[in-house]
Formats: sequence, structure tokens, C-alpha cells
Amino acid sequence: MAKKIKDVEFAVDDASGDQRIFDTFDEACGFAVSLAASGRKVNLDVLIYSEAGARRWGGDEAVKEYREDPDASVSDRIEIRAESKGRIA
Repeated sequence: MAKKIKDVEFAVDDASGDQRIFDTFDEACGFAVSLAASGRKVNLDVLIYSEAGARRWGGDEAVKEYREDPDASVSDRIEIRAESKGRIA
């Protein structure tokens, strides 16, 4: 299992619209894909709370973006979609 990145969290809205917070990207992705399998688009939001967290998440470019707006509520948004292809013979 992937490790927690200090000062980084991952948020996904559940089927009821309530936000769920995850410590690792892997956990958030698994949850998002399970929701997307029902046919809806799911956003996975990356929440970064420090320059160090930004560096661990996305390197120099993430640090640059963090410095531009350290109070941004979402540092990165990943849209997850899953499409059923039906039975494969």
C-alpha cells in the first residue's frame, strides 16, 4: 500500500455527496473508481497544506503552483470515469 504523504490529503465525494478524506492516493483512487463504475463522473481532489507537501506530490511545478495560491482549497483535481464494456467472450 502506498504511504501517506505528509501535508497532502485526497478528497472524494461519496454517493450521497458527502466528502470523504483519504490519507493515500491509492485509497482515494479505489473509492473513486468504485463510484465511477456506477456510471458517473467522480472528482478526486488533491489537498496540499505546505510547500513540502507540494514538493512530495508534484515536484517543482507543484511548489510553484502552491506558492501562487497557498490558500487554494483544491491543488489538483483528477476526473475519474469508468465505462462498462459488457461481457467479453
